[in-house]
Amino acid sequence: MKYIKKLLKMTTIFIILMFILIVGVYTYAKLSPKLEINGANSLAIFDNQGELFFQGSGSKKWIELENISPNLINATLAAEDKNFYNHKGFDLLRILKATYINITSKSVEQGASTITQQYAKNLFLDFDKTWKRKIEEMWYTIEIEAHYSKDSILEGYLNTINYGHGMYGIENASKFYFNKSAKNLTLAEAAILTGIPKSPSNYSPIVDLDAAKKRQLLILNLMVKNKMITEKEKEQAYQEELNIVGKDSDFNLNTVMYYQDAVLDELEKISSIPSSYSKTKGLKIYTSLNLDAQTNLENIIKEEFPDESKLQVSTVMMNPQTGEIVALIGGRDYNSSQYNRATDAMRQVGSTMKPYLYYAALENGFTSSSSFTSEKTTFTFANNSTYSPRNYNDLYGEKPISMATAIAYSENIYAVKTHMFLGSEVLIDVAKRVGITADLEDVASLPLGTKEINITEMAAGYSAFANEGYRIKPHLITRVEDYNGNVLYQAKPEKKQVLDKSLTFILNNMLTGTYDSDYIDYNYPTAISLASKLTHKYALKSGTTETDNWYIGYNKNIVTAVWVGYDNNATLSNKEYKYAQNIWYKTMESYEKDKKDNWYEIPENVSSVLVDPISGKPATDESPKKKIMYFIKGTEPTIADSVFDEKLTNSEKS
Repeated sequence: MKYIKKLLKMTTIFIILMFILIVGVYTYAKLSPKLEINGANSLAIFDNQGELFFQGSGSKKWIELENISPNLINATLAAEDKNFYNHKGFDLLRILKATYINITSKSVEQGASTITQQYAKNLFLDFDKTWKRKIEEMWYTIEIEAHYSKDSILEGYLNTINYGHGMYGIENASKFYFNKSAKNLTLAEAAILTGIPKSPSNYSPIVDLDAAKKRQLLILNLMVKNKMITEKEKEQAYQEELNIVGKDSDFNLNTVMYYQDAVLDELEKISSIPSSYSKTKGLKIYTSLNLDAQTNLENIIKEEFPDESKLQVSTVMMNPQTGEIVALIGGRDYNSSQYNRATDAMRQVGSTMKPYLYYAALENGFTSSSSFTSEKTTFTFANNSTYSPRNYNDLYGEKPISMATAIAYSENIYAVKTHMFLGSEVLIDVAKRVGITADLEDVASLPLGTKEINITEMAAGYSAFANEGYRIKPHLITRVEDYNGNVLYQAKPEKKQVLDKSLTFILNNMLTGTYDSDYIDYNYPTAISLASKLTHKYALKSGTTETDNWYIGYNKNIVTAVWVGYDNNATLSNKEYKYAQNIWYKTMESYEKDKKDNWYEIPENVSSVLVDPISGKPATDESPKKKIMYFIKGTEPTIADSVFDEKLTNSEKS
């Protein structure tokens, strides 16, 4: 009996102390400076003209609670926090119940976060599962409850949560999924939308309608259980046919979400941005996005691919002078796949690797006229292993050809001979100099693009040719401010000269041969079909493997890189090799429309010579073709120049 009395006394004291503590904490919170919840953790992203194109967690379509459908409000309360209006930020009974269920099931099956807790986490915190973050979440929850009414908290929550596909806030989501305002949502639509935030990538009706319907039914059942709707209303709502639109009526670009995701990834890597957005009351992020270019690029891609095709695409348009990414597409349809192939995918680059090799060759004494014999060749190595590369369609000239011709045809034999002649470290050095970070293995096939590289890195690498020799850092963010206009970050173009201006001039002109009819001989230039379609001068290189097709081309204004292939590395059919080429030339021509050619001036130490483009020898009266080609002064070709093949040993030829 004594023991029971003592226990009751201790329990009473504990309850009183806890009550005093809780009252004290809430009083302290009430007396603390008021948290600004309408701006905190708000991300406003602007294009290169200063126009807003994305805003999350603090939506541009903020809508008052009275203008949100009661169906949506009730569905949210039923699914997330049925006791919302009866607690002070924490639902103790729900916490105890969830703890019991999780302990007995030996797994985390139930959570107990209230709407206020979720709102605090979304506004002020990252998603690390640490004790520090949990304590901060509790404090922010108390502060919000101390300073704001329940209606204000619920209104803020519904205006800032993630409904998938980049749609933050209920009004954005309503317009996107159903092309209507949140005040007009039916019970069926409200239940579908309420189900999404738990896992947007799984419960979006665009991603998985079956999963979304199961989640909808669960929410409708919860509404019945909480006497918000009747059983009949539940059945009618579940059977209601949904007209899902899947686009924002105010902003119809689908692929811009890939750009937005890339911006947010880049933001995380900027050390000068505070880790807690609450300290800055939100961020304004200014980017290099050119909406006209992005819109045009998306429309071209839509026009090119058959709807039923599973082919994927990634494209990067970059200003080679600054490294600013003006347009980026990471896939054909963000609604179907949020995987950003432009930033995350590594693919075999094929012959788009060769310009790095040929710049290295120019740097090591080769010229536009340097020749190797185009013939079937087997290379034998010190360990008696052999390598027998083949040209596309097994076409060989059986005669010496110039480097310029090898580039026009994308000759594999010439490329491997050059690679073996120079030594593999020379190609790797140039690739690293221009910014390629991928692990480039020392193999004979390296110049044929057997290694996987990211498309953004490839665009940056080609930018060093386009800007006459400078390595640049690719980026999307130009400036970051807090909501008071204080500049937290200003991008400074990072340019370092890593290539010779004169040699890049020579290479750039050779890369125009890929669509030049002067190179038609035993073979055709790889992009000859574009000859009549291009109204501007570009350097261009294609790359082809069984599973990947690339086109990368540029002038002083812009570098555009296009990749097409299957995510599962399926083999491309012959007709599927046309897509990358069409996307590239249409994009470039549209971007350069009404602009003058911005080509390169001849450096003082470069001379022009009239040559036979196929052989590289100086042109004579008898030459069937004559073309001006460029050389460092003192390295111009002569009739007596030898063919490098004559320097190979007999064991290297077969």
